[in-house]
Amino acid sequence: MVPRNANVVKISYNDLVAACSNDASSSSVDDLIEQAFGKANSSSLGIIAITDVPSLPSLRTKLLPLAPKLAALPPQQLEEITAPESQYQVGWSHGREKLEGDKLDFSKGSYYANPLTDDLVESMLQRRRYNAASRLGDGDNDNDESHVHDKQQIEELLNWDESLNQIQNEEELRQLANANPAFFAPNVWPSKSLPELENALKEMGQLIHRVGVYLAKCCDSYVAARCPGYKPNTLESILLHSKCCKARLLHYFAKDDTSDSSNNDNVDDGDSSNSGIADDTQFSSWCGWHNDHGSLTGLVPAMYHDENGNIVQCPDEDAGLYIKSRNGELVGPVKLPENALAFQVGETMQVHTGGWLHATPHAVRGCKKGGISRSTFAVFMEPEYHSSMDLPAGRSVSDTQCEEAEKSLPKTVRTLRSRWKLGMNFGEFSEATFAAFH
Repeated sequence: MVPRNANVVKISYNDLVAACSNDASSSSVDDLIEQAFGKANSSSLGIIAITDVPSLPSLRTKLLPLAPKLAALPPQQLEEITAPESQYQVGWSHGREKLEGDKLDFSKGSYYANPLTDDLVESMLQRRRYNAASRLGDGDNDNDESHVHDKQQIEELLNWDESLNQIQNEEELRQLANANPAFFAPNVWPSKSLPELENALKEMGQLIHRVGVYLAKCCDSYVAARCPGYKPNTLESILLHSKCCKARLLHYFAKDDTSDSSNNDNVDDGDSSNSGIADDTQFSSWCGWHNDHGSLTGLVPAMYHDENGNIVQCPDEDAGLYIKSRNGELVGPVKLPENALAFQVGETMQVHTGGWLHATPHAVRGCKKGGISRSTFAVFMEPEYHSSMDLPAGRSVSDTQCEEAEKSLPKTVRTLRSRWKLGMNFGEFSEATFAAFH
């Protein structure tokens, strides 16, 4: 299987912000979203690059070199930031996930944290208390324009809370959090062993989140123009109001040899309806094929390191991110400019748009040259636990993921319909997805 060169759709940051300043996305941005994410484009890759993002290069240089430093900490210090009670979804994680078959993934180490809040439960409680107080308050000056604007924002947030969260009281929320630590566990920082990580991760994570909200607003306009049953501002509201946001600092360990055959034992025996599936594992030696299950994933351009931790250019032009397009075509490796953030559609966004925007499978191919490691950073923007996973009015399950699209999935990628059912909330969908890969 020979991959096609990746031609990632790009939007400048200034054009994105300008499009968001209008009530509807500009036609040029609309067209680019169609090319990158859209249902009508069978060759879409489900990824878009936002270029010339302010502060990105400096924040990237500040954060990514910390990944190999974190991975190289003594085992005792890594143990201090490991949280098995969170099912390894907070703090340090290594060799806990299964992305291809039943094989544990030791090719990378991950550090998870929420860049928006250190304690998701407490943030949700504070918001609900504030909402209740705001609803009871009379206000001092209803004629003040800024006050009216604040009231409108509060009302919007109240409506979002009531429609997407069905938690009756604080005790119920705490019980839910105790029963679902993978979703609600607080951050665990290496405050003594690597104190600079917290600020660097939060700064980068919050930047990605802000840009993601802009992109979601433009995606809302795109879908609303094509789907009569779509509720306006669905995606923007989710990303803007939800504090459920998972950042992942990744360090892909250097290979011990110069071959690219580490996954040969995963090669399919040929008994598959998808022609060429046996070749898929050639492109997943650092990260197995998968779809992101959240709403929107933001990615920072990767950084490569030699054995001494020095930043180097990747010596293998075939290493990096690979994607399967909607029609099953293999594309990659994806190359991003250092001033660009990439965003990928997740399966939750696919559901919320009734399939008008579509997640795509992706994997990471390792560097053939020994002694070269890779670091990157991803932010998974998601709804909160009780948020609805309903389709837009008039859209069906088959619209959301048709059988033809399922045939193009790599064999190790579970279909959306195998994990998501009508009536589920986001937490239930997350649990089903988590169980499929751990």
